[in-house]
Amino acid sequence: MSLGGPASGQAAPGTALQHAVAWLREAIVSGRLRPGQQVKQEHVAAASGLSVAPVREALRVLEQEGQVTYRPRRGYFVTELSVADLEEIYSLRATLEPIAVRHAVPRLDEEAIERVETAARECAEAARAGDVAAELQANRRFHFGIFDAPGQPHLLRLLTLLWESTEAYRALYYNSPAERAAAVEAHDRILAALRAGDVEGVVAELAAHRQRGLEFLRGVLAAGGHRGEP
Repeated sequence: MSLGGPASGQAAPGTALQHAVAWLREAIVSGRLRPGQQVKQEHVAAASGLSVAPVREALRVLEQEGQVTYRPRRGYFVTELSVADLEEIYSLRATLEPIAVRHAVPRLDEEAIERVETAARECAEAARAGDVAAELQANRRFHFGIFDAPGQPHLLRLLTLLWESTEAYRALYYNSPAERAAAVEAHDRILAALRAGDVEGVVAELAAHRQRGLEFLRGVLAAGGHRGEP
């Protein structure tokens, strides 16, 4: 298994654990580690410039988030979701995200809306460049820029966990040029509703955007295109 990424050397700023978590998340969302693929701690340590100890701790963090799964006597694997798992997660998002939007949107000031617009622009630029990792990061900033407002920390924590659980699958979604283009158009519609102060319009456009993603990922799971190396 070749993971690529930075050669061994000095870790990035922050603790070794934080660096290991960030490195593993980027490897998952970029597709270098795919759903179902084994995560070999020694390989990750060598590729990230870290020792095995923080890599092991980082895998425990990702296991709690549902991004990796531990199999006794075999080690850690990037989590594979069934259609039922995926639908449960998206059903929870469909319940919680409108609550977050209805609370947050009326409280977003001009500066917050401009941050959402910047994220949308960066997402579109990454889509045109085919930079999936950059698009995923910008996409996260776009959506959580809409959700994030004081007064709902527990809700945001739950939404973060749900998003983390399907990030590897979202990477597959953004590997499709047609879906990248559709996402950019969806963001434009969401932004228009946000700019108009149309809270229910934002809720409706996010629901349509989420549903398209779910339908695409159902197809990925049915086709077995999410499986990594044996």
